[in-house]
Amino acid sequence: MSAKAVKSAAVTPLRKTHDTVVILDFGSQVTQLIARRVREIGVYSVLLPFNAPMADILKLNPKAIILSGGPASVTEKDSPRAHEEIFSLGIPVLGICYGLQTMCEQLGGKVMSSPKREFGRAHLTVDASPSPLFAGIWGKSARPVVWMSHGDSVSKLPAGFKTIGKSDTCAHAAVADEKRKLYGVQFHPEVVHTPEGKQIISNFILNIAGCRNDWTMDAFKDEAIEAIRKQVGKERVICGVSGGVDSTVVAGLLHAAIGDQLTCIFVDTGLMRLNESEEVVGLFRDHFNIPLIHEKSGDLFISRLKGVSDPEQKRKIIGKTFIDVFEGAKKKAGEAAFLAQGTLYPDVIESVSFSGAPTHTIKSHHNVGGLPKDMKFKLVEPLRSLFKDEVRALGLALGIPEKFIKRHPFPGPGLAIRIPGDITEEKLDILRRADAIFIEELHSAKLYDATWQAFAVLLPVKTVGVMGDGRTYDSVLALRAVTSVDGMTADYADLPHEFLGRVAVRLVNEVKGINRVVYDITSKPPGTIEWE
Repeated sequence: MSAKAVKSAAVTPLRKTHDTVVILDFGSQVTQLIARRVREIGVYSVLLPFNAPMADILKLNPKAIILSGGPASVTEKDSPRAHEEIFSLGIPVLGICYGLQTMCEQLGGKVMSSPKREFGRAHLTVDASPSPLFAGIWGKSARPVVWMSHGDSVSKLPAGFKTIGKSDTCAHAAVADEKRKLYGVQFHPEVVHTPEGKQIISNFILNIAGCRNDWTMDAFKDEAIEAIRKQVGKERVICGVSGGVDSTVVAGLLHAAIGDQLTCIFVDTGLMRLNESEEVVGLFRDHFNIPLIHEKSGDLFISRLKGVSDPEQKRKIIGKTFIDVFEGAKKKAGEAAFLAQGTLYPDVIESVSFSGAPTHTIKSHHNVGGLPKDMKFKLVEPLRSLFKDEVRALGLALGIPEKFIKRHPFPGPGLAIRIPGDITEEKLDILRRADAIFIEELHSAKLYDATWQAFAVLLPVKTVGVMGDGRTYDSVLALRAVTSVDGMTADYADLPHEFLGRVAVRLVNEVKGINRVVYDITSKPPGTIEWE
């Protein structure tokens, strides 16, 4: 339920004492990983479009700038370019892939289409006395692995630059103008496929740029509480909660800041997992002691979904119903000036049109739906500068129980999109019990934390089975478990066959209505994580 009324992706640190690294996005699918890697090192990062006004860049007072990769070709007319002023600010600049190419071309070098393109693993060769960019790395491996993805290459270096690394097919795989502290790498240090990539980014951020690594969740928590109090004053705040990580952390942070000025609304759709509604109510009323309006609306949602099989139509019905119920609940909550939302930094980034950056959307969202635009609230969005992993760390810093912080993502439409076809109470009951067994077994086998998301799907397929001496004709249940970093791409979790066999036996024996179990081994892409 996010209302994305965002005009700029610029997110200013709450305190000006944090050093900041600005990342300019040229459209790479993995640009967000650069920002995350910088923050993992303990330095605050802000992601902006490549053509953000210089005024927006300068007001952040960056200690360093990173130019991302992108799908365009520098050799093409009107391809994206960085502001020329960036290279004369006197602060370190690191260009990655396309960022390297446009830096070199803009400073007088040349880029050409490579006779041999590089996609995937490559080996880097450097001098015996490596650049500061590679400090502490080459004692581990003479030719470390890096990840390439390019069709163009730098063919001529600008004046003042030298080559500090090459691959078998790329003569200028890493370059530097040490005097001006301008660096570029043709490979992607931000991806896990470059094993020493984080160290390279750390060398650039900490050693070359001299940034302080004081960006921590404990520091953020204290600053966010102070900022919330300043923004809200004595006014009241409404916060919609679902039991998910984001809304739970928002509520916990607000409660720490403003106490009883906060009222939470929990719209119980009847599409939750087994015992989940009771757990949510217990967390907010018993653990947090936050005033909570619990709207039990399962009958309404299920009645409106009756006979509907199309997944997009299901989402629209659920979104509209959610809004109707929330509107009624907010009247019960009384007058409030603010609405709190769990907007995260990726939401802020995605809500902005990065004009001119030829990026492509590869991730679809499963949100319940946006709140009405005419709601007369001012927004409180205390997580809008954080990535998901940082939100989890903040939740732990707030003392929220781990079971809520470490739980897997759950789609806004709930179990409705894990039951292909029409929705009935009987199907929901079967799926709830089956899903609970799967998750329980994952916890018992200590496999839950090793998967990014795991769940069961009740298929609209029935098969013949034999139980005892009798014939059955019951439903097929699919199990899905994936490993991922951020959900944009995912691979199926390679769960042990012995484990899957044990789960299947329990499901068939304990859940009436299931007589066959299958395991989904599709990666994303080409599939999606959810089935609908």
